[in-house]
This record gives sequence, structure tokens and C-alpha cells, in this order.
Amino acid sequence: MDDFLIIGGGIAGLTAGAHLAAHGTVTLLESEEALGYHASSRSAAIFIPTYGAPSVKALSLASAADLHDTGLTSPRGVMAVGRAGEEQQLAHVAADLSLAPIPLSDARALIPILDPEAITAAAYREEAWDIDTDALLQLYARRLRDNGQIVTRAPVTTIRHLDGWEVEAGGKTYRARTLVNAAGPWADVIAEMAGIPPIGITPLRRSMARIEVPGGADARDWPMVIGARENWYAKPDAGALIVSPSEEDPIDPMDAWAEDMVLAEGLMHFEEHITGEVTRMLANWAGLRTFSPDRQLVIGAEPGMSDFFWMAGQGGYGFQTAPAAGRLLAALATGQAPEVAGDIVTACDPARFR
Repeated sequence: MDDFLIIGGGIAGLTAGAHLAAHGTVTLLESEEALGYHASSRSAAIFIPTYGAPSVKALSLASAADLHDTGLTSPRGVMAVGRAGEEQQLAHVAADLSLAPIPLSDARALIPILDPEAITAAAYREEAWDIDTDALLQLYARRLRDNGQIVTRAPVTTIRHLDGWEVEAGGKTYRARTLVNAAGPWADVIAEMAGIPPIGITPLRRSMARIEVPGGADARDWPMVIGARENWYAKPDAGALIVSPSEEDPIDPMDAWAEDMVLAEGLMHFEEHITGEVTRMLANWAGLRTFSPDRQLVIGAEPGMSDFFWMAGQGGYGFQTAPAAGRLLAALATGQAPEVAGDIVTACDPARFR
């Protein structure tokens, strides 16, 4: 019998396993053939420490040193731009992300394809970084395997609470003293299989298109840029741009795909802010950003149970909160004092939904 059994092989499950491996044996079950298949591999891969609810920001700031010390971040920056009549929306985005106003000439120096006849204001902060998300997943996988195993192609079919937990997955049976639910969009499904009420986890689809840079410009050093109405963003990606319509469409847990009309609208909004045109789409995809009802992470024990832990609701913050979230989960699961403040522990506690 293992000490810990984790269901879910995305960033939530892998950081949980990496940090729990120092305290006992770990088995992680992933239904797909590859780790991070659904949401984690389809991330925008950006670290903006001022992004999200207060508890999310606290976990992001507590993760910053780890992310930078691994060498898996690189400078990016983030900008928001607005057109005439969007002053209020731009101010809201700037306040949310702690961006400072900059002259339009500075904005165009950073992103030369911005249309000076369309954009009337911009705000910017340098402190945003790309994250090498695949390398971070593999780093945590190696740490987990130091004292455990990862089993892929193991969809869970049955969960029983006996003397500890017994889980049937991929035709085999796994046993552990403590169960960690890190199943992302399927977290409520796994909870119900374990006889535990759902929390109200909601998967929200977000589509992305990878396009050639309009005008053939070199975009490698451009910051991420967000429209004031938050109906598009663009970010350099390996010599191209990824553009998203930033939609949040609730859907059932699934292997999501992009909707053509939604992508077209996002690309249209992007084109309204630039001097060139989108001439070629190289690829498109969609991921599921999974939120709790209050859009804060769910980390901690199910009330009244000391052996079932939630590690869910990462939303769009999974990678940038991963180190601190993993440490918090491990501390709570092993009876140690969390490093983050008590109000952050409370903000993440599943008890808020009971």
C-alpha cells in the first residue's frame, strides 16, 4: 500500500506528487498516454505574478523564486492596449495586472505592428515571464519517480474507501492511505466516484490559434499583449504568434477543440489593433481552464476526512502557482505547518464550499 495515490497527471497532480514524494511513497494515475495532455499542455505558458484573485497572487509570489531558480523562465513582459471608448476597460485590466501607463510611442517600440490610428492608450509591466511548461512537468515527474511511480493509460473506473483507498484504473488495482484528487476538469467526477459531493468545478474552454507574424516581423522579443475588452490576447511563440479570443465557454470535461467562429472573432479583434493582416493560421487548439465557484484554487482535505485531499481549480494559474501549491498540499497532507499565511490556507480550503 502506498502512502499517497494521486489521480491526475497535469501540473496539479505532478507538483503534488513531487512534493509528497519527500514524505512517502507515491503513485500517480493518468488516464491519457501522455502527462499534461488536456489543460497543462495547452497553456499560454506565462507567469504574471499579479494575475488572479488575492490568494492566487499570494501563491504566485510564493512560487516566483522556485520558478526562476529552476532556469525555466525567460523575460516576456505584458502590455494592455485600448481603442477610443475603451478607457474604463483598459484601466480595469491595468489595475488587475498592476500595469503602468506608457506612451504610445513606447508601446509601438515594443510591438511595431500596433496601429497608431486605432490604439489610443497602453499600459505595461516588464515583470512577466515565459515558463517552459514541458520542462517543469518533467522536473516534477522526475522528483515524483524518486519515491514512486507514474502510471499512464490508467483511467479510473472504481474508487472504494476501505482500510485506506482502493482504486481500479486501467485494469489494475491500486491502494493507498491517502487519495489526492488532482483530476482537473474531472475533479468533481472523481469526487463523486469516491462518494464525496462535488464542489462545482467548471471547465471553461479557451481557444488558441498559432499564426504567422503579420508582415513577417520578428516577434521574439515582443511582450504578451491583451485587448482592453479582454476579448483577445497575443503572445510570441517560437517565431510565430499565438492569438486567443480569451473566451470562457462552460463545457463538459472532454478533449476540447477550438470553435472556428470563436477563433475567427478573436483574430478579427486582434486585427483591429494592428497594421497588418492575419494571412495564415499554422495550427489551432483549445484547452480547459477549470475553476471553482469563487475562482480560487481548491487545496486541502475534504471536511470530516483526513485521507481525501483536493488539488483542483487551477484555472489559468496552474503553472505559476505550482511550487507553492504543491508545498501547501504536501504540508496539509502530512500535518505540517504551511509556509503561506493562514488567510491563504483558508481561501483555498475546500471547507468554504461545504
